[in-house]
Amino acid sequence: MPVRHLFRYGTLLAITGLGLYLLAPPKQAPSAADRPASRSGEAAQEPRFTIKIAPGQSYMPGIVPSGIGEPLRGLTTVIDRFEARFPDTHIEVLNVPAVREYLVTQLSSGSAPDIVNANVEDVWVDVHKDWYVPLDSFLQAPNPFVLERNDPHVPGARQWWDMFRYQAISRGKAAPNGKSYCLSLDMVETGIFYNKTLFAELGLQPPPDWEAFLVLLQDLRDAGKIPLLMSIGAFNDWCHDLVFDQLYHDLLPGIDLKQDASREGYLQGYLDPEEIAFLYREKDFFTRKDPRYRELWQHLRRLRDFTNSDLNSTDLTREFVNQQGAMLWSGSWLTYRLSADKGLGFDWGVFYLPPFTRKTSAYASLTPTPMCVIGGVASQFEVTNSAVADTDPGLPFAERIRNSQRLQRVIAFLQFLSLPENAETVINEYSCLIPNIVGVEPLPPLAPFVEILERRYTTTKWAYTFDLRFNDVMTRMLQMYLTDGVDLDEFLDWQERNLRAATTNFVSRKQLDLDGLEAAWQQRAAVRATMVDLPPTR
Repeated sequence: MPVRHLFRYGTLLAITGLGLYLLAPPKQAPSAADRPASRSGEAAQEPRFTIKIAPGQSYMPGIVPSGIGEPLRGLTTVIDRFEARFPDTHIEVLNVPAVREYLVTQLSSGSAPDIVNANVEDVWVDVHKDWYVPLDSFLQAPNPFVLERNDPHVPGARQWWDMFRYQAISRGKAAPNGKSYCLSLDMVETGIFYNKTLFAELGLQPPPDWEAFLVLLQDLRDAGKIPLLMSIGAFNDWCHDLVFDQLYHDLLPGIDLKQDASREGYLQGYLDPEEIAFLYREKDFFTRKDPRYRELWQHLRRLRDFTNSDLNSTDLTREFVNQQGAMLWSGSWLTYRLSADKGLGFDWGVFYLPPFTRKTSAYASLTPTPMCVIGGVASQFEVTNSAVADTDPGLPFAERIRNSQRLQRVIAFLQFLSLPENAETVINEYSCLIPNIVGVEPLPPLAPFVEILERRYTTTKWAYTFDLRFNDVMTRMLQMYLTDGVDLDEFLDWQERNLRAATTNFVSRKQLDLDGLEAAWQQRAAVRATMVDLPPTR
């Protein structure tokens, strides 16, 4: 494929393409005029507050998931309940592009929706711009709707935080500055969907380790099937992070230089962007001098031999359903498409990618380390600077937050949405995402993903570490490498230059002082002395 064509494909498009394929084209969200009046017989009241929410595709009213069943209206139902409670408030649902360019444009002008659904790692890089409202003070206080129930033992009566089931994951989404900007209503995880009927016919089983996984892939190819259906986004994001974790996990005691007690319960050794920048710029990690980094890409190239030819395909689900592909790497959102299809023609199951052993890599843990979680929070709701539009923009942001009545109503809607009966109405309308609210049980088809979520979180999320340019370059050059357009050395040359530009921009933009990380590096010298094949010290 010509390079000019590869520029058309960014990681965000690749990752979201598979999920969006599973959903019918979104219809316009119902307006207030289309919904029943909140109070029968009452005259319409001019709203004091008009709150705009962009919930993302999973809960967008009017969408027919996978083209099966009735249009979604769970969020509309909850909005109706809220507007009945607060007649002076109108909630408007927006269908907006799920891309960073849109958010940056809207946030910088103060015209973004009041509530957006964006990956919180993407939010972290902009929190210093006063684009997002920290939620800590609200989360640490009682949920007022729970207090009305007069039961001090109900989750939410002490702190709103207590309503969330996956505490470590939810609290672990605090930004590197220690503040929480993300409301975690539900969870998502990826897995390998496989044709159980075909596996039974061929006498195959989900593999216990990576070497057995490669044997399985070969057996499926010998049987005339595409062994594993994957997109370039899955390679660049999910696979990249999992293999990176397998190779670098044992180094974390010596290279995880910035730790926060509020996040370590979940982010057990997570490398923040400034740590990645420091390790690359000052210590030659993630360069050709780093043998683990070179090996990382070799594992991805080997896996590529067993996948579909067109990594940009958005029709991978069809190939799985038509039994051309034996396995499909996808997310929990696919469960509804498969479980609701009465004419599927085969049984299916889900397993997670197996761990590396020393047969796979000398850098694997001596005792195999299970593949980590790369999913986690799904609908990541953030409150934007638009929520404080009723205050003087010349005031400090913290003061605007304290003074905004509009913000109080925005938060009230999120607190109302967190009530179990409301969360269940929205999340469990179909089997897509795992509830993160105590008292809301996941739908049965999602059970495999619930088990996966019990694992520890990934070492880092490369696709959300730096800016869009970094990710776009990495995506298109990785595709060139995986399709033999460039060899490994050429790819690494591109990636080093890409990291140099991204880290320089990141350090300059954030005005970072890396001296503290150097001090932490020196403190861990004795730990690193026991480790092998680190990049040579300068």
